[in-house]
Amino acid sequence: MEEMIAEEIQLASLCNNVDFNSNGTVGIESKSSSKFPLTFWEMAVASGVVLSFVVGLLGVYLTMPASDYSFLKLPRSLEDIQILRDHLESYTSDYTIQVLVGYCVVYIFMQTFMIPGTVFMSLLAGALFGVFKGVALVVFTATAGASSCYFLSKLIGRPLLSSLWPDKLVFFQAQVAKRRKGLLNYMLFLRVTPTLPNTFINVASPIVDVPYHIFFLATVIGIIPAAYVTVKAGIALGELRSIADLYDFHSIATLFLIGVVSVTPTLMTRNQT
Repeated sequence: MEEMIAEEIQLASLCNNVDFNSNGTVGIESKSSSKFPLTFWEMAVASGVVLSFVVGLLGVYLTMPASDYSFLKLPRSLEDIQILRDHLESYTSDYTIQVLVGYCVVYIFMQTFMIPGTVFMSLLAGALFGVFKGVALVVFTATAGASSCYFLSKLIGRPLLSSLWPDKLVFFQAQVAKRRKGLLNYMLFLRVTPTLPNTFINVASPIVDVPYHIFFLATVIGIIPAAYVTVKAGIALGELRSIADLYDFHSIATLFLIGVVSVTPTLMTRNQT
């Protein structure tokens, strides 16, 4: 009963920070609504990401040999990945830098603007570069893309979240507020397990005041298990029949176990207090 009362009090305090607009959407008040939402260094990083997109793609375009690149497109299926692998394998050994830069730019772009299909890009990393290089590449690009999405959301993400995921936003706000002392462990749990979509976490984190350093650490560490599973599957790409084959019961159970281990220190601390 005491726990239920505490939850009600927390939700009531949360609702004091929630605005119901005339069109029925939900908006959570910002502590710094009168200030520009990005610091100088955050703005510099965000600008650097945009500049990297332009320079990277231009560099790849100018240094690749003349050929028919009609096969290049954002992957939407396993068939698309197999076509990309078959064509890019011949370029990877001779034009390694260009392929790496092009891969990174596309992955970060998709992650930044919440374009579906990054799981296919992770499969492609395994097919082209193997397990260890592939995992390192996916962790780097996924973290960079998530970070740029974090900064972009800090600028313009509030109305998008309020209209698309108002219930999830209120839930996430309450959970973050409740776990401030063990926030890194909680964010690790979310990254490792499919409790909340990674896209939502990227967009919502700056809105609910998750500090960037915690967001960054949880992303770098938390996506490694899922990245390993996906990249490893990319090596045997021809054996996959659907994306569902990636995450069988054993894989999902393992991810949840890792997630529980990551959040256990926080639970033990709360029990002791």
